[in-house]
Amino acid sequence: MDFYQKNINGNTIQIADYPGTKGTIIAVHGLTGNHKQMHYYAESLKGDYRFVAIDIRGRGNSGACDEETSLFKHADDVIGLIKELNIENPILMGYSMGAFICAVVASRLDTVNGLILLDGAAACTEQQRNIVQPSLGRLSKEYPTQNSYLDELETIYTRLGVTWNNHIRSVGEYEIHEKDGHWENKSEESSILADFNSFYSFVPKDVCAQIDCPVLLVHASGHIGPMEPLFYAEAYGDTKTYTKNIETFTSTCNHYTMVFENREEINETIHAFLKKI
Repeated sequence: MDFYQKNINGNTIQIADYPGTKGTIIAVHGLTGNHKQMHYYAESLKGDYRFVAIDIRGRGNSGACDEETSLFKHADDVIGLIKELNIENPILMGYSMGAFICAVVASRLDTVNGLILLDGAAACTEQQRNIVQPSLGRLSKEYPTQNSYLDELETIYTRLGVTWNNHIRSVGEYEIHEKDGHWENKSEESSILADFNSFYSFVPKDVCAQIDCPVLLVHASGHIGPMEPLFYAEAYGDTKTYTKNIETFTSTCNHYTMVFENREEINETIHAFLKKI
């Protein structure tokens, strides 16, 4: 795996680039994640496919978000990345916020060869706000040690139905840094919240009607700890109705175990989809 940065649209984008021969998959993580969030999918697909996972701006080692940030600005970055890396027919894979971003990219580029939506690109309601926003407070807090941050992160993810392991710990270690004698998340809470609010400007009917490539939608139907799924099946009604060439798969995982566990049923579904395109 090569780990490097590119200047995209005047901004730094961190890239983890795994080699492969059958085509290039560009993988985009979720709202508060980074490229490490896509680890299990990279492990499943690398070698067969070139797998390019990025830190979107405001996360990990990429540059800061724009002052007025949104998922649509991040889509501009992905389009710029495709051009910078000279990828002729990319396959896009997006998880959560990354699915919204990749759907927008696919709606704008007719060269996209396939689109994989991992529990995102749906119609949003207050349900998502009630689940997501309570966990964002950690982004603006200061911690005396790295471990104190990781301890809080473990508590958060355990509450969300995720079993803490070394991989999740590595994701957490990557998303924080030491600054002025304390530890803090590399992301700004205000920017993350602005990106989250832009979900509500995503209109599946308008975006999906412009997507011409084959699409795989994977829905995580499992409860998130004591809470309901992030998206009910009904939230994907317009996504499925207005996307011309779509197949769907429902997993019993929840929105977070979808990336923090190695989900073989999803891996098999993705491989089968990719063989068709």
